Amino acid sequence: MPKEQILHEIISALSTDLAVFAAASKAAHAAATHAECLPDNKYDTTALEASYIAQGQANRAQEIRVALESYRVLALHDFDDDMPIRLTALVTLECEEGTIRRFFIGPQAGGLKLADDEGEIVVITPGSPLGRSLLGLRCGDEVRAGGDAAAMLFTIVAVC
Repeated sequence: MPKEQILHEIISALSTDLAVFAAASKAAHAAATHAECLPDNKYDTTALEASYIAQGQANRAQEIRVALESYRVLALHDFDDDMPIRLTALVTLECEEGTIRRFFIGPQAGGLKLADDEGEIVVITPGSPLGRSLLGLRCGDEVRAGGDAAAMLFTIVAVC
């Protein structure tokens, strides 16, 4: 999948998530302020709990807004095998068993998964452990990913 398409897919997914969380926030706020949520006694915390949910949904919607804006202004960079990995690199890793994994290094929305004909692309950020490990490496370099006990050795087979 070309990086322009990856960027489009990320923006589309974030836009969908934003709509869902904004609607959930509004619904939770309406529930928190509804007459049926008024406390019957000092131990009735229904309205308080609903307000916590509304605030959490609103906070998540704001995080998505920030991520969405960062992708809307993101300038994609072209890479070759000799260039060091940095933001907007699409990195293909191969583990010792031959399994291929692809990662797009983006400014936000780490963990977002995109599917294409070749499999899955996972968005990671420079702040993630794998993202930090990949920054500055080049095609052919090796990187260890995962916890100490479960760490796997990967070879960078492509960067674009």
